[in-house]
Amino acid sequence: MVRHARKRGLIDRAPVAAVDATGPETRHVSAHFGMRRAGPGHRQRAWPKLTAVVHAHSHLILGAVPGVGPSQDSPDFAPAMRQAAGLVAIDTALADAAYDAEHNHRLCREDLGVRHTAIPLNPRNAGRRWPKAPCRRAMRRRFPRALYHQRWHAESGFSQHKRRLGSALTARRDAAQQRELVLRVVTHSLMLLADAA
Repeated sequence: MVRHARKRGLIDRAPVAAVDATGPETRHVSAHFGMRRAGPGHRQRAWPKLTAVVHAHSHLILGAVPGVGPSQDSPDFAPAMRQAAGLVAIDTALADAAYDAEHNHRLCREDLGVRHTAIPLNPRNAGRRWPKAPCRRAMRRRFPRALYHQRWHAESGFSQHKRRLGSALTARRDAAQQRELVLRVVTHSLMLLADAA
């Protein structure tokens, strides 16, 4: 698939990848309607979750980890990035503060060969103190804001995905929903390839 994407000009020479998570709906009603129907104080106990690595230039989804929320975002960063880096030599990785962890910076730079990362420090992890870990310290010293502003491509990719394939899953059980999420990711990328043909 990546070979065809390169042929069709979807993968650029210095790929920028944005990492984020989204929660598809589990039924064909709006979240607002669901909350009104459930009444005040009601919280949904669990929901399907997709962590994705979105290629900024094409909105191809290079890596995807399905799961169940609510849960912390950071643990899904490594498997999603490893998938993406196995397909494309990523030049720059962007993510929000939910993914702020020294091991995520080091994974990108030392293990996956990513030249630049832009992950802002999470105040809960650092407060006002300077971080001791070298990669996080570098983020505090000189944060690449111009690069980070491209992170909106992840949300744009999710929006495109939901416009084309719908915002709600049809499966009901967790395992089936996770399989459906993976199939939707593959379908999303095939549709982009077809558009570029």
